[in-house]
Amino acid sequence: MSLRTTGRCAGAFILLAFVSYGIGSALAGQFAGAALVVLNSVMVAAIGVLAFRALHRRQPVTAWAYLVARGAEAFLLTAGIVLLGPVGTGAADTAYQLAMLSLGLGSLPFCLALKRQRWLPGWLATWGFVGYALLATGATAELMGAEVGLVLAIPGGLFEIVFGLLLLARGFAPSTAVRPGAASVEAIAQGVQPTAQ
Repeated sequence: MSLRTTGRCAGAFILLAFVSYGIGSALAGQFAGAALVVLNSVMVAAIGVLAFRALHRRQPVTAWAYLVARGAEAFLLTAGIVLLGPVGTGAADTAYQLAMLSLGLGSLPFCLALKRQRWLPGWLATWGFVGYALLATGATAELMGAEVGLVLAIPGGLFEIVFGLLLLARGFAPSTAVRPGAASVEAIAQGVQPTAQ
């Protein structure tokens, strides 16, 4: 599977996961809602696997960190649904916030890697980094009793929509928004002589 195809699949899963969790949460307590949240968790784990496939040779530490973070997110979101019935909303909310904390922290190096690989324009990678930092901050605050998580999750949520659409359009491919000469500089840094123009 090429990087473009891998990225397009990841983009589709990001957007579908966003929709499935939103609808599933609205149907909390119903079988359909639980099924949609579990489906979301499967897609979340798949996003981690696809990102790992794309990054593991280029940024191995980041690839592993993101894979583990997405896996933990998927597990915790599913656990929240399982706990909702027998334990109540308190445990489910805690599982959700822990899932968001995992996503936020694991996505910080991921956004930096996307910028280094030029798979995202610098401004968009920065938006993602700030958005996920706010998400992690909001989740931590919620775990400590401060109800600010929803507001702080908005920038990261909007980034995921834009990121998903971008991946769906072109996959994991270098951004065209690169300054002139950047490719030659990168080639020289890697010990490859740029071709004559």
